[in-house]
Amino acid sequence: MSDNTALEDATGAGAHPPDAAAPDPKRWLALTVVLLAQLMVVLDGTIVNIAMPSAQKALHIDDANRQWIVTAYTLAFGGLLLLGGRIADYVGRKRIFLIGLVGFAGASALGGAAQNEAMLFSARALQGAFGAILAPAALSIVTVTFTDVKDRAKAFGVFGAISGVGAAIGLLMGGLLTEYANWRWCLFVNIVVAAIAFAAAIPIVQESKAEGNTRYDIPGTLLSSIGIAALVYGFTEAAKTGWSSTGALVSFSIAAVLLVGFVFLESRLTNPLLPLRVIWHRNRGGSYLTSIILGAGMLGMFLFMTYYFQGTLHWSPLKTGVAYLPFSGALIVIAGVGSALLPRVGPRVMMTFGGLLATGAMAWLTQLRVDSSYAGMILPAFILMAAGMAFVFVPLGNTSLTGVANHDAGVASAVLNTTQQVGGSLGVALLNTVFTTAVASFITAHGPAQAVQGAIHGYNVAFTVSAILIGLSTLVTFTMIRKDSQNSIETEHVDATAGTPAPVHVG
Repeated sequence: MSDNTALEDATGAGAHPPDAAAPDPKRWLALTVVLLAQLMVVLDGTIVNIAMPSAQKALHIDDANRQWIVTAYTLAFGGLLLLGGRIADYVGRKRIFLIGLVGFAGASALGGAAQNEAMLFSARALQGAFGAILAPAALSIVTVTFTDVKDRAKAFGVFGAISGVGAAIGLLMGGLLTEYANWRWCLFVNIVVAAIAFAAAIPIVQESKAEGNTRYDIPGTLLSSIGIAALVYGFTEAAKTGWSSTGALVSFSIAAVLLVGFVFLESRLTNPLLPLRVIWHRNRGGSYLTSIILGAGMLGMFLFMTYYFQGTLHWSPLKTGVAYLPFSGALIVIAGVGSALLPRVGPRVMMTFGGLLATGAMAWLTQLRVDSSYAGMILPAFILMAAGMAFVFVPLGNTSLTGVANHDAGVASAVLNTTQQVGGSLGVALLNTVFTTAVASFITAHGPAQAVQGAIHGYNVAFTVSAILIGLSTLVTFTMIRKDSQNSIETEHVDATAGTPAPVHVG
């Protein structure tokens, strides 16, 4: 296996089972086990999103710090995903899959039992770290288990679909558990799911691992992960003490030094965590940049609409979860339409159109009021945002692999998921800072009696910034994505999920 790949075997490139002519007779059972683990990870995101207001209130988390419920997870997941793929390949995919399940369940138990914000944030970071080894291990198990191209396509089709369906299930479960049990059960439920998957995986899933050089780029992992964490922490400090405060400026400076150091290091290593040739290609680079900026902009809707529903409209967690269902349903349906349209219109047209729709949805939400109608105001924005995201994410898997060499296909696929997580982390931190700053300024100008109106003002300002970010991602798409003669890549050379919308983690 080449040193320049991180998830090569996890996505099909470089994965060679011992006997490709003899399909595993338990392959469909193995897929069921992997899907159960994937469902757990997807559920965790949407369940936690619904439970956030209750957890914040129970643990007395202030508005400036609440974003760490999301970003602690996404930072760890995105920052360690590339390394996690290498660990799964080298140590053994089944072994790491089992370790990931146990670790994810243990971290969920820790989070469910959290007595303060530090304990919850730490548990969420642990969940992200174990998720970063669990996700690529699950993908690689599917790839090496399904040796037939048609079977593999079916398997990954189901794998992609479970993300959309799981998100909808998570919204309902989050509402039910938070309202009728306790927000803590939104984390405890992972223990049950992980235990079932663990018990089933032992007799069903076969072990496999890559041979050859097994060196890891630990310095690159540390520089990138700590650098991104410092950047997010800088936004948090800015929300508390102002953009020009010593804490914020020091954090931003540390982030700049570490991230520049990461790029310099990766250009010098023979086995880098991220081969820079992967991102310098115009279409691939444009795709990753689009993914980061779009991820930063779109998560504002999930974060602030949840607080609007529960905090301003005083809806129950269950009603909040139900309110998101049209979004999930529309995303699944429109993604299918987008897959059929992609060969006809091409990625640039579809992604640009989708970006404009998503920008329009966020601009629409800037008109939110205390008594806005769900059917007349919020639902249209949800449907518009779902359409926009579907039209962007369906082609994004393909453009992020434009012209990529066979031995770089794995890392190119992994970078796309990583950029979504990192973009989401930065976006939540930035938008939460914008929100708290806007609310504080409004209350200072109008008095504490206008706190409710101040929150609405904060939402609208945050949505405005979100619209700007999504609009910027659309501009990047329009200017950088081009048709390429190598845009059509053989299935066995790329991530088998490239034709499906990438999973969006909102928790």
